[in-house]
Amino acid sequence: MHTDTQVTDSSERPLLEAVDLTRVVDGTTVVDSVSVSVSRGDILAVVGPSGAGKSSFLRLLNRLDEPSAGTVYVDGVDYRDLSPQSVRRRVGLVPQNPALVSGTVWENAVRGPVLRNEPVPEERTRELLSSLGLLDYETKDVSELSGGEAQRVGLVRTLVNEPDALLLDEPTSNLDTETETTVERLLRGVISDEGLACVIVTHDVAQARRLADTVLSLENGAISGFGTPREVLSP
Repeated sequence: MHTDTQVTDSSERPLLEAVDLTRVVDGTTVVDSVSVSVSRGDILAVVGPSGAGKSSFLRLLNRLDEPSAGTVYVDGVDYRDLSPQSVRRRVGLVPQNPALVSGTVWENAVRGPVLRNEPVPEERTRELLSSLGLLDYETKDVSELSGGEAQRVGLVRTLVNEPDALLLDEPTSNLDTETETTVERLLRGVISDEGLACVIVTHDVAQARRLADTVLSLENGAISGFGTPREVLSP
């Protein structure tokens, strides 16, 4: 676990680093002084019981929620010195139930570049849709999608934005076993090939073992364990 915020060598500097990250809501501490970092190409799994603060921690990492104390560094830069839009593009969050907008799968997948008046990476988008079994869904209205299909569209939408870090909240919770395997394979490939830092919240201990380089266990918002999957997760 890294908490030294003075590192300047980008080859050693973690891509995403939380330092004493804390959030208090109505007098209740939901995230309690969490310090942890994730390097490029690495996956950090966040585990813990319901109400442990896992999703709250994830939302703090890209400033969807504001920390009460502490901060997050994105490639060495305090995210308070970046615009919220820049933070959320560079640190992309895929929620468990992504909020898709009215329209087709394609319109949702390319929404980021369109809103920024940037060229749409059509080949890249089709590759991602194909990898997730959605290539034939381009013209399908999102109102017709199942929960698992909507999750996959949300993942494509975030990856099309070319983030530096990827935050995933229960990314396969609505998927059958075969599709879960497909999504996990895509994630491992993208994270490795593009050097993303990834944080995945999961209730699935087996998934954490399969995917994670390191595991952060939370309880009542505070760190209750940190280390390799073998060190943190019970057999």
